[in-house]
Amino acid sequence: MAIVSTNVSYSSSILEDNLQDLLKIYSFLTSDIIGYSVLGKPLYAITIGNGAKKVFYSASYHANEWITTPVLMKFIEDVANAYVSNTNLLGYSIRDLLSKVTIHLCPMVNPDGVDLVTGALPKNSPAYRNVEKIAYSFATIPFPDGWKANINGVDLKIYQPICKVL
Repeated sequence: MAIVSTNVSYSSSILEDNLQDLLKIYSFLTSDIIGYSVLGKPLYAITIGNGAKKVFYSASYHANEWITTPVLMKFIEDVANAYVSNTNLLGYSIRDLLSKVTIHLCPMVNPDGVDLVTGALPKNSPAYRNVEKIAYSFATIPFPDGWKANINGVDLKIYQPICKVL
């Protein structure tokens, strides 16, 4: 039974629902809150595997690139399912891989921006109205569809860490 749907406009609440379901089914997944957005939404870090090599994946730095979150969540679900069923994924033994690699994931870096772009942030909210004022200064960027920044107008991508396999 699939938990993560990749054909819906994703939001921070759908992420939370999917994450809770994945954690219930796959007890070897762990999740921590590593911070909070401007509007107080949790930023989640998910860990799978226990290998010495460390890998970090993240998604949705830019609000209008929200589709990267369900793709990353589907990846987590597929890997967890392959681990439980002791099957290969794309030709790799997931059990073998996860004994050598620990994967850390932050599936939604910009939940406020994602909610703005996907319509989960109410248009009559003070946050929406504030972003609308900021967006007015950038007339060439379609609003809200083209919005990339967080709810304060900060482009989080410029703060993206440089990650590598350790």
